Amino acid sequence: MTAPALLTAVDSTGHVHLIIGSGPLAASRAAKSSEVGASPVIVAPSGSECHYTLLKRIEEGKVNWIQKDFEDSDLQTLGRPEVDNVVDAVFVTTGPRSSQSIHISTICRRLRIPVNVTDAPNLCTFTLLSTHTDGPLQIGITTSGKGCKLSSRIRREIAASLPAHFGQTVERLGTIRRRIWEEDHAAEMATDPTPEIEDEETPNQKHTFNTLVQATDTSPSITRTRRLRWLSQICEYWPLRRLASITDSDISAILSAYTNSTIDTAPLTPRTVDCRTHSPRGTITLAGSGPGHPDLLTRATYTAIQDAHFILADKLVPSPVLDLIPRRTPVHIARKFPGNADAAQEELLSLGLNALQQGQNVLRLKQGDPYLYGRGAEELDFFRRNGYEARVLPGVTSALSAPLFAGIPVTHRLVADQVLICTGTGRKGASPDPPAYNRNMTVVFLMALHRLESLVSSLTATPTNHSTSDAMVQQDDKKATPWPQETPCAVVERASCPDQRVIRSTLQYISQAVEEEGSRPPGLLVLGWSCEVLNRSGGQRWLVEDGFRGLDLDSS
Repeated sequence: MTAPALLTAVDSTGHVHLIIGSGPLAASRAAKSSEVGASPVIVAPSGSECHYTLLKRIEEGKVNWIQKDFEDSDLQTLGRPEVDNVVDAVFVTTGPRSSQSIHISTICRRLRIPVNVTDAPNLCTFTLLSTHTDGPLQIGITTSGKGCKLSSRIRREIAASLPAHFGQTVERLGTIRRRIWEEDHAAEMATDPTPEIEDEETPNQKHTFNTLVQATDTSPSITRTRRLRWLSQICEYWPLRRLASITDSDISAILSAYTNSTIDTAPLTPRTVDCRTHSPRGTITLAGSGPGHPDLLTRATYTAIQDAHFILADKLVPSPVLDLIPRRTPVHIARKFPGNADAAQEELLSLGLNALQQGQNVLRLKQGDPYLYGRGAEELDFFRRNGYEARVLPGVTSALSAPLFAGIPVTHRLVADQVLICTGTGRKGASPDPPAYNRNMTVVFLMALHRLESLVSSLTATPTNHSTSDAMVQQDDKKATPWPQETPCAVVERASCPDQRVIRSTLQYISQAVEEEGSRPPGLLVLGWSCEVLNRSGGQRWLVEDGFRGLDLDSS
């Protein structure tokens, strides 16, 4: 199996593209070359049949036709002066079987000039993608020469799945990002000349993407990047349809928000009021949306989504679930980011109470299950104290479903007879005490990946005991038994979503694995010998498995 190609986007403005041939394909190459700002040069004998669209471009002065046979020297004489007249790329459209095609490919490879030969992947150093362009948004698909028609179909279907004119949304978000970056960068450079750079083009964030920002953190490098971090996270988590609804007026609101951890306004909350008849007294429902896949919603929660007047959703409720919300229903997505959870939570509660007082039926859509590290009881108590009794609908928790979709039975005869569900993050980011080692127990850590390294260290560290009582020493030693480095574990990210990923390893290597592979939140850590009941590492430090097929009847 050949290695995949390195896909890049090349700025071809002002480049010289040498095109061999004058037929329909040469015309297509010349049109694409002009479209990206390059200068196409056609080399073909004067007696060659010139395609009518190409001839028109030549007559308009958009294409230069040199009427002669190709010569080797053309490669080093027809280019730009600033690169010693070497052409920037060569397109051979005269057919893959001609000796000339092989000859030109050989010379271009020797001179390191990118070359593309029609229908001859073995003679190409680059191939053209089937592209969709919408303003700054470009989507390219390649089948590596295995089927251009198939790549065109895939490109069309992907483009059709996007909201209309999504390129405008990309432009708006780019405007927001650029302005935030310029403002924050100018201030940051005055105090920290070496800020951390985040590469948002990779499929996974750095493993520090969701690192907690403590309330006591006052360093400029943290406080000045709150807005940019929030913007990165809404690009990651919000459904595309929701992002597409951002207007120019929202840009100013976003730029004025998140200058600190206090939130006074909700700039992206829909301002329209539902015209359906509200009851004289509003109702509040707390519902769990499950781990991610919409088919895992309970029927009660699905009905609540359809009947709500106003929905308050967690940031991590995935797009397929949010897509079930009727277009007429206003939605506010929690503006939570590390270090801002309490302020964003207060904002949600305030918005919900305001809607209730207007007689609306409010749905608080939570990830997983409302009562499992979801503040469900706190929210129920808040609304109860304000005169509203909440209805609570359970959800499938990722604590049990994520291991299942990763092929990990949390209990298994003779391996694990108990399950412990823990949080990896205590209140205000404090590190909770780790559970002692028990070979017959499976431990699931939620909200732990942002501090995985310190969690693993606390699990495997041998404690120092200073108790004076012998009985107390024995009791403390039992509680603090460290976990062996070779204990199997797995990180399960985006469970039940199409881009689910499982990293299987041991405590010895799991932190290194996540650091090298990057983070794909939300995720959890499963720890215990049940991790290798159905899947063994085979002696490797870690294994990475991508994709979710847990609900497919045919998994072949």
